[in-house]
Amino acid sequence: MMNIFKSLYIHQRFFVYLTIIAATFLVSFWLPILYSAAWFLVTILVVLFFGDIYMLFNVNKGVSARRILTEKFSNSDDNPIPITIKNNYKFTIEAKLIDELPVQFQKRDFEQIIQLKSAENYNFEYSVKPVERGEYHFGNLNVFISTPLRIVARRFKFQENEMVAVYPSYIQMKKYEFLAMSNRLTEFGLKKIRKIGHTLEFEQIKNYIAGDDVRTINWKATAKRNQLMVNQYQDEKSQPIYSIIDLGRVMKMPFEELKLLDYAINSTLAFSNIALRKNDKAGLLTFAKKVDTIVAASNKKTHLNTINEALYNINTQYTDSDFGYLYALIKRKITQRSLLILYTNFEHISALKRQLPFLQAISKFHLLVVVFFENTELDNLINENAEDLQTIYHKTIAEKFAYEKRLIVKELESKGIYGILTKPQHLTVNVINKYLEFKAKGFI
Repeated sequence: MMNIFKSLYIHQRFFVYLTIIAATFLVSFWLPILYSAAWFLVTILVVLFFGDIYMLFNVNKGVSARRILTEKFSNSDDNPIPITIKNNYKFTIEAKLIDELPVQFQKRDFEQIIQLKSAENYNFEYSVKPVERGEYHFGNLNVFISTPLRIVARRFKFQENEMVAVYPSYIQMKKYEFLAMSNRLTEFGLKKIRKIGHTLEFEQIKNYIAGDDVRTINWKATAKRNQLMVNQYQDEKSQPIYSIIDLGRVMKMPFEELKLLDYAINSTLAFSNIALRKNDKAGLLTFAKKVDTIVAASNKKTHLNTINEALYNINTQYTDSDFGYLYALIKRKITQRSLLILYTNFEHISALKRQLPFLQAISKFHLLVVVFFENTELDNLINENAEDLQTIYHKTIAEKFAYEKRLIVKELESKGIYGILTKPQHLTVNVINKYLEFKAKGFI
């Protein structure tokens, strides 16, 4: 009996019926003939009330419903959640589904109303877009069932307390992997870059043997030895490529609900996958006051999962990053010349100049690319029509900040350091383009 009371709810239409009866009693004050009719309506409503309860609770498992969750969600992407429901009653029902979404979504008005015939199955899906990594806990999948009378409703609860982990954007990673394999990179801004020179590394000079490629003949060696000599090449060795992510407070800044750190994390995962597909070794390093995570460069088949797990667990810190410590660690830990993609952010030229000596020291031994972000909010101010003095001041200051960003790129180039100034939403494309450019030019 207690279970019945816990799952019994009054349908909204019941209050409509009560309103009609109350209005009938009110009018009967002037038309007494309606007084008896009002009590007759009360009797009918009571009979229907208990009849509706009997119809709903006469079957133990009146409906079955299921929420289908994947093991993990992709951060900053739309993740579909399929739901299936079946009517086990012998009559048509109205089902109102209310899913208790994780607190991170701050959504409390999700509901779906469905009409189901007897023994009918119904499938639909909705999508959620997480903007933070971590654990997302779903509550109950509530289904409120009512008969065609719609006087009361019965609640069924399914799949209580399910957890899904939100990982870096594997959907974005797979998208760029597919485009690279299908040679459709230009659709998303990735450039086709002509490969310059050999894709092989020189190994030795040897005597010409019938069948050798005549284009590899070394004419200087041939003249000295008075016989045909050819250059022998071996397959190009894979190069170490490290994604270095700044965890300092500069990466806490949000753009379109996503922090700069998460843009960098999503880009690192997609870029590492492309690098591994190109037979290079991908690694990861994160730092702030000290180095937080180090994943040594490797091209093993399971290495992408290692990088993904490391990216899942990192977060920003409210401190200034120590680039001096970063330089010391790179000098000690990364002994082979490597491509280093450094994700950070500089808002002023003065901020760059404080760290420039350390960046120069790193670039002497490695191919360093500094990635930082455009402030897209400044574009709105710059493009705004100046109609008063205050707006002119705002536009002038915004243009000054935007100019300093471009000045940072020039300053890096003057010191022999490559720079990428990018909008957050174009980060992955621009980083992959730079990597493909270096591969084509033989820099790595």
